Amino acid sequence: MAEFIFERYNYWAIIILMMVGLYVTFQAGNMIKRLIGLSVFQTSVFLFYITLGKINGGSAPILFGRDYPKDYGDDHGGGHGADAAHGAGHGAAEGAHEAASGVDELGRPFIDGIIDPNHIGGQPLQEVYSNPLPHVLILTAIVVGVATLAVGLAIVVRIRESYGTIEMDEVREADIQHAETESSAETA
Repeated sequence: MAEFIFERYNYWAIIILMMVGLYVTFQAGNMIKRLIGLSVFQTSVFLFYITLGKINGGSAPILFGRDYPKDYGDDHGGGHGADAAHGAGHGAAEGAHEAASGVDELGRPFIDGIIDPNHIGGQPLQEVYSNPLPHVLILTAIVVGVATLAVGLAIVVRIRESYGTIEMDEVREADIQHAETESSAETA
């Protein structure tokens, strides 16, 4: 049981951050503390997605080592035009053979029209790579979160200017008093 808990320490840290953020958000009467609680909760969600995207032993999804194509950068004079001219002399029968054998025009194997993601240039990948999509999405979410926090803080500043406080209870009481004075002025 202890092994189960200690092997997943990052998930426990995420759960603790999430609960602390929720508690502060719901319990605090101060608007700035509520915004900080939301930020802590949001950070725990970021960490969760990043943890899911990381693979043990995986590196950044940049081809290197045995996966790096050997013919890249070797011939500076050839370029794509030389490749096209070289391939123009082959007959149509060879192209039909590649389609029948399950290899597309770039040499990537496919099954039922779906390219196998573990292959590049017809060869299986030798290195382990982490998934970049969760990291990219989290970068976007961080930007949106910072912008949202800035808007929330700007609203708190305006509330402070209008009511003279940032405590939720005091703002609510001031709103109730204002509504009562308006309703009594209308009836009189």
